[in-house]
Amino acid sequence: MNTITPFHVAIPVHNLAECRAFYRDVLECEEGRSSDHWVDFNLFGHQVVIHYKAKSGEDLHTNPVDGKNVPVPHYGVVLDWEIFETFSKKLQTKGVEFVIEPYIRFAGEVGEQATMFFLDPAGNALEFKAFKDMGQLFAK
Repeated sequence: MNTITPFHVAIPVHNLAECRAFYRDVLECEEGRSSDHWVDFNLFGHQVVIHYKAKSGEDLHTNPVDGKNVPVPHYGVVLDWEIFETFSKKLQTKGVEFVIEPYIRFAGEVGEQATMFFLDPAGNALEFKAFKDMGQLFAK
């Protein structure tokens, strides 16, 4: 695998202060630049920017994967296995409500992975995952 460069994603939030506290205090992201309408965060070395947008009435959409209803759209980070375990336990300790609790997906199959889904206060879906064998990240 080539060296991974940081990605950038900008997401809408309807309450900048509440989401700022979530990314800073719950996910423990380092805060970067900000304005009255947006805030940059370091999410495991990647740039996530929350942008204020008035709340819409859209419902959460899901697609079935491995017998679970996976929220779409979603974003997140592929972590090392040990970091995933530590991070998921920390989120559980902080009382994060999961859409899909941490579990092992595709157990014993190509692409076996640990995964978990939860929402930020604005309803944006996040997935964090880890592969037993990182070489299977794009395996068919």
